[in-house]
Amino acid sequence: MRDERFAPYRERAVSPATGRVLEVGIGSGENLSRYGAHVVEVVGLEPSARLAAMARQSGDRVPIKAAVVEASAERMPLDGRSFDTVVMTWTLCSVDDPMAALREIRRVLKSDGRLLFAEHGLAPDRSVRRLQYWLTPLWKHVAGGCHLDRDMSGLIAKAGFRIDRLATGYMRGARPMTFMYEGCATPE
Repeated sequence: MRDERFAPYRERAVSPATGRVLEVGIGSGENLSRYGAHVVEVVGLEPSARLAAMARQSGDRVPIKAAVVEASAERMPLDGRSFDTVVMTWTLCSVDDPMAALREIRRVLKSDGRLLFAEHGLAPDRSVRRLQYWLTPLWKHVAGGCHLDRDMSGLIAKAGFRIDRLATGYMRGARPMTFMYEGCATPE
């Protein structure tokens, strides 16, 4: 996920963040250097001990206050209504239960907060969708649980968010893996 092609997506997802931020699936901390002056703190959530350690090291090198919590998105050990912004970049494809994760995000997000996201998932083209459905059972085993066939905007809306901004389209690369969803949603 450090590929240069992802940088503009990361920038667009992270740059509008303000206040106290929760980054779900912080990974190695690749986004930490992209947070601006309107962010007072970033709390990163990461289930992998190895990636959490890498994110902590990344957090030590940025000027903002950063902390990493080792936990899954489906069961966050965080107080309700305590974040102004939640950021997800290529996270929802690999959580075991995306609806549980989105419910947790709604729980920890302030009522006037925003969910900012850059995800990949189910494409609108029938031939690509068929390939995504066919590839996902194998792909999720070789790609860290990644599901190619999740309708990201549909899941976010179904979880009780209003999608305020959504851009979709293919990124350069293999079409089954590169249909992107990026945008902003608020709790309904």
